[in-house]
Amino acid sequence: MKLYELAPTRSIRARWALQELDIPFESVVVKLNEGAGQTPEYLAINPAGKVPTLVDGDFVVTESVAIAVYLAEKYPQKGLLPTDLKLRTQLNRWMLFVVTELEQPLWRIAKNSFLYPEEKRQATDIELAKEDFRAMAQVLEKHMRGREYLVGDRVSIGDFVTAYTLDWGNEIGLLDQCPTLLAYMKRMYDRPKAAMRIKDAMASLNAA
Repeated sequence: MKLYELAPTRSIRARWALQELDIPFESVVVKLNEGAGQTPEYLAINPAGKVPTLVDGDFVVTESVAIAVYLAEKYPQKGLLPTDLKLRTQLNRWMLFVVTELEQPLWRIAKNSFLYPEEKRQATDIELAKEDFRAMAQVLEKHMRGREYLVGDRVSIGDFVTAYTLDWGNEIGLLDQCPTLLAYMKRMYDRPKAAMRIKDAMASLNAA
């Protein structure tokens, strides 16, 4: 397998799944900031020009959550996906919640803070996005009270997806009112095969 990635992007989710599953893989760093995502060669495997991309033989899958689900499905003996229909549905529910209700406000903040050209940035949308994230984080905060994992009684790929997103929110100071989520995130990143935290991944990128 090859994982096209760049720290500290959502590649972390895919790498985390690979590490937890003990799957050997080749890492291919895609330097998006140097235009590597827009080369004809890379666009041929990921037309969006983003990371991560997983190449497994002749099969290519993009989008970090889809990659994590694919890997967990391919190695069911590792138990990173519930087999019970209702638990699996709840897992899907919360992963979709994370990437729509939590991740999207974070993207809006990033785009209006440094990704968009300066003349296109909207400071007011940053504040609105922060409000949106905080409100939805409280929904997850309530769900996680008394729980060790996102769903069920064992870890799943949903925990890796969620922990990364929470780490992103924490990096910009949006989890200060969510002690349950902060404790949950720490538990996940304390796992022996967890991926790097965003700040550490950023440091490794800057040092390269």
